[in-house]
Amino acid sequence: MTELALIPIAFFTSALAAVMGMGGGILLIALMPGLIPAAAIIPVHGCTQLASNLSRAAFGWKEIDFRIILPFSVGAIAGAWLGGEIYAGLNLHWLPALIGFFVLVYTWVPLPGLPGGGPLTLSILGFYQTGLGMLAGATGPLGAAVLMRRNSGRDSLVVNTAVYMSVNHVARVCAFVLMGFSLAPWWQLVTAMILAVIAGSWVGTRLRSGVPQVEFQRWFKWLVTVLAVRMIALPLL
Repeated sequence: MTELALIPIAFFTSALAAVMGMGGGILLIALMPGLIPAAAIIPVHGCTQLASNLSRAAFGWKEIDFRIILPFSVGAIAGAWLGGEIYAGLNLHWLPALIGFFVLVYTWVPLPGLPGGGPLTLSILGFYQTGLGMLAGATGPLGAAVLMRRNSGRDSLVVNTAVYMSVNHVARVCAFVLMGFSLAPWWQLVTAMILAVIAGSWVGTRLRSGVPQVEFQRWFKWLVTVLAVRMIALPLL
């Protein structure tokens, strides 16, 4: 029954991402350990976030920059392959701690810059973002700086972050299926969470223009930090 708590959490985190452009995936994966088995965390998270990002992109389709899709996809496929090879050798008991470590890095360490915002940069971004995503789940913030070089408008950033993260999640879900992970035991939870994140995207899209961003980011960092520390501690308990 504890896994049912993920349905309202999925709604809230999707609405959050629709308002801010990022953060929802990190918050969701930080809350998942302890509610479902470690082996299911990243695949279930990937399916849910695919729906969240696709719906967010669809609700703002006029802002989509279709030129980013192909180069990012090329890198994402290669990254999913390499990340899957590493994931297959992991001790899943320590997976929550690994995810918590990456969440802390994403939250507090300045992200590496990539020069420009052209096709090569997008392919590199797709490679390392999807590769890391196979291990850590939530990697959305990594690409924000690249997209800002193309268009710094808030609506454009939110929508196109959703576009490239949709590609990211498609590659990762396909990789997990090819690795033998079965979504069949989780179809009811995944379906409910997908409906919740679509509703969250719809609500967040309509709230976006009225929500200030600066104050939120400070409190969000500390909330995510507390949750990440919890994730690191779980395997030790």
